[in-house]
Amino acid sequence: MAKPLGAVTRGTTAPNRLRRVDRWIAATQAGRLRAADRPLAVDLGYGASPITTVELYRRLRRVAPGLEVAGVEIEPERVAAGRAFAERAGLDGLSFRRGGFELPVDRPPVLVRAFNVLRQYEEDAAWRAWHDLCGRLAPGGVLVEGTCDEIGRRAVWVALDRDGPRTITFATLPASLGKPSDLAERLPKTLIHRNVPGERVHALLNDFDRCWAVAAPHSAFGPRARWVEAVALLARVQPVVTRAPLGGRRRWRLGEVTLPWTAVAPGP
Repeated sequence: MAKPLGAVTRGTTAPNRLRRVDRWIAATQAGRLRAADRPLAVDLGYGASPITTVELYRRLRRVAPGLEVAGVEIEPERVAAGRAFAERAGLDGLSFRRGGFELPVDRPPVLVRAFNVLRQYEEDAAWRAWHDLCGRLAPGGVLVEGTCDEIGRRAVWVALDRDGPRTITFATLPASLGKPSDLAERLPKTLIHRNVPGERVHALLNDFDRCWAVAAPHSAFGPRARWVEAVALLARVQPVVTRAPLGGRRRWRLGEVTLPWTAVAPGP
């Protein structure tokens, strides 16, 4: 077997750490998963425990019963642990394979989830990883790449298709938030060093903080109400996605907001 493409991650993981992105995928990408012929999803770099791959499998099978899920890891010991779990649990359509960005699967996946994988890479390498992974997607497929904190209360992810990034989503437990720009530490590697004056992502987060401050009176109804009002205010000055299934108040109430990639894309 050729050497897998990529570097070994720290492997940190925990049950329910990726619940926010899984919920978003199940709600917004179910049509893609059901429409595909023999749909396959890849969980790339799942870490020291297979638990988040198993959770992805269970959550997505509810909306796409025919979906197969493959967990992919570079470390042989992690793959062995995943295979042992799958064998004990008897979960049909769940597998674990050794590999990296080359995606060692038998057909192009309709979904790749890569979470907390690219944090250790340089910005240029992260852009190359996006390009390579998008090139391996099935037609109509999606790459969801992002990061979250250790217990999954704060997360940011980008959805990409074969032509590149399309949207960025900020998700949080509003009660844990001091201000929206606290989410900057979870920006993808392609953006995290761009959070400086003159860049769109910096302007966006500044706008979001101002909207959060104006929405302070809504805290009387709880942090979720303040978040929803802040997002509604943000939508007046930024191109927030409001159409279903990606946007609208239903998703805002979950502590999410999705914007077009153009709202944060690096450059003038």
